[in-house]
Amino acid sequence: MPNRTYESNLQEKIVEYVVNILILAINYMSENKIPAGLAGVPVTTSSISSIDGEKGILKYRGFTIEELTEKSSFTETAYLLIYGKLPNQEENDLFTNDINLHRRLKYKMIDMIKCLPDNGHPMDATQALIAVLGMFYPFESKEFTKPEVQRLAITRLISKMPSIVAAYHRMRYGDLALQPKDDLDYSSNFLYMLSEIEPDPEQASIMEKALILHMEHTMNASTFSARVTGSTLADPFTVISSAVGTLTGPLHGGANEQVLVMLQEIGSVKNTEKAIDTKLKNKDKIMGFGHRVYKVKDPRAKILQKLAEQLFLKYGSNPLYDIAVKVEEVMEKRVGEKGIYPNVDFYSALVYDKLRVQSDLFTPIFAMARVVGWLAHWVEQMQDNRIYRPKAIYVGPTNNEYLPVDKR
Repeated sequence: MPNRTYESNLQEKIVEYVVNILILAINYMSENKIPAGLAGVPVTTSSISSIDGEKGILKYRGFTIEELTEKSSFTETAYLLIYGKLPNQEENDLFTNDINLHRRLKYKMIDMIKCLPDNGHPMDATQALIAVLGMFYPFESKEFTKPEVQRLAITRLISKMPSIVAAYHRMRYGDLALQPKDDLDYSSNFLYMLSEIEPDPEQASIMEKALILHMEHTMNASTFSARVTGSTLADPFTVISSAVGTLTGPLHGGANEQVLVMLQEIGSVKNTEKAIDTKLKNKDKIMGFGHRVYKVKDPRAKILQKLAEQLFLKYGSNPLYDIAVKVEEVMEKRVGEKGIYPNVDFYSALVYDKLRVQSDLFTPIFAMARVVGWLAHWVEQMQDNRIYRPKAIYVGPTNNEYLPVDKR
């Protein structure tokens, strides 16, 4: 029997899509304007995730992010996003084992890391090393639609990204890269490879929840970058490297690192109101606030704030948290009516800081999680691929006369 609810929802989405296109066409014809940053312009259809920006709802494949962070694991959620359903026990065990199997880096990769600048940013190292990774595991473009080829690329990228981030972090300080521990889960193993200390179960659980929250977020800048690169039939390692490059920008993933800098600069709760007012007067960006889609508090920020409080309750408070709460209070009074509220970056910085993660690793950790969403979009793009080729409206001069250089 046909699924009437699904058909009805699909029809509604198609109507919404057509209406949006018509509105954009009318706006263009009447004003000859294109929305800045393609804001609100549909570029594809997708069944991976959805956002209700007015109500603050984020869902992965129809499951709320609140339910997934409470009940699911990293590998279960990754499987859901990539393959479209929650795995049964056998599927989850196989997927988890595949990821564990591919954690190790080839010795030539380790040699390459030794040659990278010690003072480089870990995001730049991550992007470069993922691109290089593709040279060790080459694929023919005609194979990218084959499930077995996709599965190999998926497991290698998900498993090796934490190893790359941790290896570069340790080696830039002169320490040896650690081999992964096969008996540790994804989050526990990453924290171990950073510090050579196995985290307790609560620390690992909080890291796991933070990773789930960062896995996917519809058609953001880095995901669009991944789909555009994937549409050319570039190999999956190049696809992910391009997405990581997009994520480096402070207007995208790089904001979480800057949140901690901002809170440290404010220095105390009593300085907060004056500091925020000064920034607003100078039209400085308040890091960790505002979102292109959400007009209320980011649902991920709500969960991360609770995770931060959970950490502080067990491992001691962080004075920066009190400043963060005051910043949110002041911002709500000043610009709340404009729909500017904390986004995912604001409280994630405090969570990672309390887990003793160095601040310049915040964005690479974001990438470690978001690689799942990028790969899900790559798989979806390959199902009915067509290279992206948007149109630019030329607005420059049309009848210039070429003059010899001595007459210019």
